[in-house]
Order: sequence, then C-alpha cells, then structure tokens
Amino acid sequence: MKTALATVSISGTLREKLEAAAKAGFDGVEIFENDLTQFELSPKEVRKIADDLGLAIIALQPFRDIEGMPEKLRLQKVEMLKRKMAVAHEMGTNRLLMCSNVQPYSSGDRDRCADDLRHLAELAAPEGIMLGYEALAWGYHIADYYDAWDLVKRVDHPNLGINLDTFHMFSRGNTLDLLRDEIPVDKIALVQVADAPVMPRQDYLTYSRHSRCFPGQGDMPVVEFVQVLKDKGFDDYLSHEIFNDDFRSSSPIEKAIDGMRSLIWLDDQTVSTGEPKSFPVKVPEVKRLEFIEFAIEGETGEALIKTLAQLGFKETHRHVSKNVSLMRQGDINLVLNREPASQAHDHFQKHGVSVCAIGFATENVKQTLAMAEHYRAERFANQAGPGELNIPAIRGIGDSLVYLVNADSKYRFFDVDFEPIEGIQGETGVGLTRVDHLGQTVPNVDFLSAGFFYKSIFGFDIEPKQDLPDIHGLVVSRTATNRDKSVRIPINMTNARSASAERFMQKAGGSGVQQIAFACDDIFAAVQNMDQEKQLPIPANYYRDLEARFGLDPELVQKLKEHNIMYDENEQGAFFHCYTEEIHGVFFEVLQRVGNYSNYGEANAYVRLASQARQEQNHTAS
Repeated sequence: MKTALATVSISGTLREKLEAAAKAGFDGVEIFENDLTQFELSPKEVRKIADDLGLAIIALQPFRDIEGMPEKLRLQKVEMLKRKMAVAHEMGTNRLLMCSNVQPYSSGDRDRCADDLRHLAELAAPEGIMLGYEALAWGYHIADYYDAWDLVKRVDHPNLGINLDTFHMFSRGNTLDLLRDEIPVDKIALVQVADAPVMPRQDYLTYSRHSRCFPGQGDMPVVEFVQVLKDKGFDDYLSHEIFNDDFRSSSPIEKAIDGMRSLIWLDDQTVSTGEPKSFPVKVPEVKRLEFIEFAIEGETGEALIKTLAQLGFKETHRHVSKNVSLMRQGDINLVLNREPASQAHDHFQKHGVSVCAIGFATENVKQTLAMAEHYRAERFANQAGPGELNIPAIRGIGDSLVYLVNADSKYRFFDVDFEPIEGIQGETGVGLTRVDHLGQTVPNVDFLSAGFFYKSIFGFDIEPKQDLPDIHGLVVSRTATNRDKSVRIPINMTNARSASAERFMQKAGGSGVQQIAFACDDIFAAVQNMDQEKQLPIPANYYRDLEARFGLDPELVQKLKEHNIMYDENEQGAFFHCYTEEIHGVFFEVLQRVGNYSNYGEANAYVRLASQARQEQNHTAS
C-alpha cells in the first residue's frame, strides 16, 4: 500500500509540513484546507513544492455540511464545490473529501440527502473528481460508517465513494463486518488510519480533537482493520489524519517519522493475500540490559560516584584507550564515561551528569539493526580505536543512544575494551544482582512516540498507563517490557509544570533516565551494608498507614521504618523497596520481589514523590 499524511496531523507551515512528510518517506499528502488558506503561495505553487519533494497531493479536505441543507445553503454548497474542484485541479489532485453534516437544522431525510450527494457527484464527473463521503462520529444524522455507506449506496454514482476513518468507526463501536462483507474496494475513496486510547463514552468531538494518535500507540483494532483491507485486495493509500494537541506542538519531522514508523508497523502486522512478506518482521528478542552508560564530569559526577559507592559499586575495569571506567556488581554494568571527545561529553554539555546510553543484548544484532533502519531509526556513527569493539548504536529517546551487543556472544563487551583493575575482582558489593527497571522521563509531546519506539523496533509490550499522584500535579506512566519482562522501562510524563517529571527535565535539559532500580535477594541485608547517608527519608505516618492496611507484624513495620523501606503486596507476592536522594535529578531504587509480584509499588508512589519534593525543597533552602 502507498502511504500518506494529512497536513493537519503535524505542526508548522504548509511548506514545513510537506518537507517533513517527504523527509519521513511518505508517498503523498492530504492538504487540509486551513493549511492552504493561511499559506502565502497559490495552489499551483503548492503543487510545485510537492512535486519537487516527490510527494503526490492525494486529496483536498474537508468539505463540510453538504447534505440535507436548507435550499439557500444547498445552493451555496454547490457553488463552493465548483470552486474547490478548481483548487483541486490546480494542486493536481482528483479527490475531495466530504464530512457528514453536524448542523441541527439539516434534514435527516435519507432520500433528500442522497439527492444532494448525487447532484454533487454529477458535477464532479466531468471534472474527473472523486468525492469521498465520511461519517463524523458526532454527525447530527449520519454518525457511523453504516449510515454513510447507506447514503453512498443510495446515490450509486461512480464519482462518489466512502471515506473510511478508523477513529470515527471504532469510537462509535462499529465492527468490521460491513467492510468485510459488503463494501467493495472500488467504492473506497480514501482510507485514514488513526488510533486512540479507549476511554469511557464521552463527547466525540472532544475525544477526536485531543486524543487521536498514530496506529499502534492506542487501543483501537487498527491491525484487524488493515488486514480486512488487504484481504479485499485494497492497494491504495493508507493516510494518517491525526488531531492531537501534543503532535501539533512538537517537531513536524519527528512526528512525521513517528507516523511513517506507524504505517510500516501496520504493514508488518498484516499479510497481503498470496504475497510473501518483503521484510522479516519477526523482531529479534532483547535478552537483557547489558549496560548503562553515564556521562560524568566535575563535582556532580563525583557525587554520583559517591552514591554508587554507597550502593556497593566499585570501579572494577578501565578502558584500554579512553577515559572510561566500569562499575560492576552482580550482573549490573555501569559505564562511567569521562572521555572529552565523545558522545558522552556532548551529552554532558547539554544535560549535565546523566545517562547518555544504554546497551541491549539482543539475539541478533544484525537483524535488530535492520529492523531499526526499517522503522526509520537513525544510526549513530561510533568511533572505535584499533582492535577495539565497534559496538553499533542507534539514536534512542531524547539525545541518548541504544547500543546493541549479541546476547549469546562468548565474551562480554568489557572483556575486549576494558582491563580489570588489580585487586577489585570478585567484589560482591551489598548484594545487588541486576537492573530491575529503568525509568525514562519525556515531555508530554513525546510520551506516545517513546513507547512506540520500543514497541516497533524491539518488539516490547506496552503496559496500560497509570496515574501517579504528585503533590504538584499528576505523573502519567506506562512501561515497555521485553518478552520475559527481564527488561522493564517505565516511561513517565506530566502536564503539570511543578511535578517531579517536569522538575527533572528542567534540571536535565530534556528527556532522560530519571530512575534506576536495582534488584536484590535480601533487601534488609543490602541496606544493612549500604551507607544510608544519601537515603530518601520516608515519613512515619506512612508506616502507621502501612500497618493498618496490611496488618503487618509490628516488628516488621519497625524494621521497615528504621531503613526507610516501603512495602506493597498483592495476590502474587510482595515488594520491598527504598530510594536514594537525587543526583542531578537521577535517583536509585533498591528492591526485592517476593513470589510473582510483577508491579512497581505504584501504591507507594505518592509518598515517594512527596518525600522527594520535600527533600528537594530542604536542599534548596539550605
């Protein structure tokens, strides 16, 4: 299928939108009328820009409130259509998209509405224009595609087809039966694919204007929809028409790439009848988080090292040629990069002490890189010295990198490029065993795309989002996990200016890793051996509430309180966890999972967030 993007989906001037669509690799664009009306160049000049960029202008839209209008307004609509067809010709497109009437004074008489549409189709015929009729979910009389198809059938004209928009279909609860069993391919004027989170029934217009997202980022059955189209032999454009406040307030090129990634993903999830897939869509499995790399310099860098040392980490290896060292404990690898001529240094200049990269161990690096390229991820040109590993990397979330190593390699990354520090081998630290999860915080405009980055390229599952109450607002979180949940990446955002996620991004200069959680087998033994100077204090009221909620043994509650350890439990098991203070916005968690507990202690998040805010205020005051 061919790919297209409605210009309303992204931000910028019409020229910027066209350039972004071309750079992302779209075949065509739908021109949203507002974008053209406010643009300084003529329709012919717009066509020239599109031609130069290799884009087809596939439609002009929308033409509103057509059918069932009072006579005076009906005549105005006829004259308007004539002028819109002239504009369409100048732009080199032969499609005009029409929306069902939303006016309360319009007629719902089907025969009359069909007569209106038939008259318009007859006007379009000598002009070679195809009219696409779409049911808006909030249409006054025609609100779902069943009724829209009824009108198109009544008109029975070769220049009138139905426009299928997944948002309008699925927000109304429509099934795919009508499309599967009755609508022929030659009567489909255009297909627009949009997704959205499932929400309680509400005002459809508000839902449409603020909640749409790219397919794969929401909960609608868009994959099933595209599969039905392929089964019917449809091979025309799949186009995005996305109304989303965050999309229209962010980089047009980044959102255009997200949109193209989404259409590629949709194609990969579905199969054309009788045709082999042209790309291996089985995503190589990510087996583990191989390492976390920090960009460090100066006093803040030393403060980070001190905190890690209090958690039992020691520098065990040094790089053979660079100012880079490695801290290890259990199967946790923390790379400390002080190299002046490096991506880490550039990251430090922008973000201060921070996580500049993570490393995934994947079952097939070559295929993972091919998948990343397939989904429009950007390769990073790494520089390795003679005889050193050239670990491939792609651009990740924000300015960070994702490195890729083979999970089944006979050696680890540090066996080649690092030398052990004499006398440090065999240190067990305080009993931390692995990275349990890694929390990344992003702006609200990047929340959906961050999750889809991990979903599309690495095949991660995206868990349902959760609201975490902060004393200054609300933090929204959803977690990306690999198949066996050995790699967990909570992604957080907020719309509140003073909430913890926003405060982190102000300190860090944008997106970044805010939280790193280390697992252990015995949290009481671990904290007993940890230096608790940098530990986050938890208020005594929390422990009184904890005892009341779970009926815990008072001795256990006292033990938890002494070490600022928090607790949660459910039917699957129990969860113990505690936190360090923040270092340039980054904080660490030590946790123990008991039984099959697979959550993250979300019930305790509001207490932790309040404690962090209070400690931050105390440090500011001092």
